[in-house]
Amino acid sequence: MEWIWESIKHVYAYLAVIPIIPFAIVLFGYGAYIQDRKKAFRMAMDITTALLIGCVAVLFDKLFNSQFGIYGILLFMLLSGGLLGNAQFRKRGKIDGKKIFKTIWRLSFFTMSLLYIVFMCIGIGKLVFTA
Repeated sequence: MEWIWESIKHVYAYLAVIPIIPFAIVLFGYGAYIQDRKKAFRMAMDITTALLIGCVAVLFDKLFNSQFGIYGILLFMLLSGGLLGNAQFRKRGKIDGKKIFKTIWRLSFFTMSLLYIVFMCIGIGKLVFTA
């Protein structure tokens, strides 16, 4: 049973290191299967977000020598969801939790993508110039 968990962790780690590869696989594979590029793009974003969250958290921890990476990301997502829910409640008088979750998840894709690029550049720069 232990080897299954270790295998899952290794597959996740390999996919998260270069998230463009799973994004492309899902985009083109699922897109060819369902013949709807918009839906395939959204699915690729959703899957890649889960990979990016883990990768950005680890990059943050390594670059800044902390253990706050995943907690900071989750805190940011929760606060964003709360603010969006408050705005939705003020405008409509009710909250659609599913819509808020999807919005925060998709916005997290763009945020995590940007942070991934920035942190990778900083990490590579540190590696090259401090060696």
